[in-house]
Amino acid sequence: MRDLRALPKGHLHLHFELGMRPSTLADLAARNGVPTPPTTGFTEFGGFGVVIGGILPMFREVADFERLVDEVVEDAAQEGVVYLEPSFYPYPYLDVFGTAEAAWETVLARSALAAERHGVTVRWMAAVDRVFDTPAQAVEVAKLAVRNRDAGVVALGLHNDENGYPPEPFADAFRYAKDAGLLSTPHAGELDGPASVRGAIDVLLADRLQHGIRAVEDPALVEVLAARGTVLDVCPTSNLQLSVVPSLAEHPLPELLAAGVRCSINADDPLLFGPSILREYELCRDAFGLDDELLATCARSSVTGGAAPAEVQATALAGIDAWLAAPAG
Repeated sequence: MRDLRALPKGHLHLHFELGMRPSTLADLAARNGVPTPPTTGFTEFGGFGVVIGGILPMFREVADFERLVDEVVEDAAQEGVVYLEPSFYPYPYLDVFGTAEAAWETVLARSALAAERHGVTVRWMAAVDRVFDTPAQAVEVAKLAVRNRDAGVVALGLHNDENGYPPEPFADAFRYAKDAGLLSTPHAGELDGPASVRGAIDVLLADRLQHGIRAVEDPALVEVLAARGTVLDVCPTSNLQLSVVPSLAEHPLPELLAAGVRCSINADDPLLFGPSILREYELCRDAFGLDDELLATCARSSVTGGAAPAEVQATALAGIDAWLAAPAG
């Protein structure tokens, strides 16, 4: 059995603040003079949102974000991540930074330093909140993302509750981002079904889907995803804990891979769900029976599905091949 820590991998579905270490959350709460907010106790998306609402106010200083960047990149390096593409929505922190531009300046500058220190290539996904952002506001998010393209923003995402908030109204924002060279990486096919996926790939021209697993409910749609090479950024533990799937035994990742759909493996929100990306790979081996060939296939999709520079991709892919060629322990 090969060491999954040594498998070069990308991490393409990580919500920045919720990649925080539990010890850091406890430190921030103590500094703020309040009890540590709970990170468990939800079984569906509504309760999950309530828990997040208790955590985000712990960030009260610019230094909190700088610390988080350092720790997220360090943790990624220790788990064999060679390319990291976290998502960030700065608008809850305007009282800390003053402007969204200033928030981006902080995390981009700090991540460049952390990337060099830890040997991980870091790029960023700018998030649109489909519940709180109007389509016009989403265009402004896209414009700010494009202005920071050369500093490391490479993708535009679409987050929050899919139910009642389909992707189609955000077409202008994603068209603007795509025309400027950013990847389209919306959430779809998690809380809503195949219609959400179709809207994301047909209207938002998605390069990747965050989650996307409910496409399996429509076999014709699965064929489209396979033919287009659309990457699904799959997060098994998140899907289980938010009741997207009733059990790991019923998770569709093996079925999607067997159908030729490109899938990456991700942790989503490890502060809340528990497993790190390394543990998610181990889970896919243990719970789904994915062999090393399939795990390497997922790792390849995680490297090529993002915006890693060509030389980073080439080195990582060679490393994946070498990992597979090595004798299993």
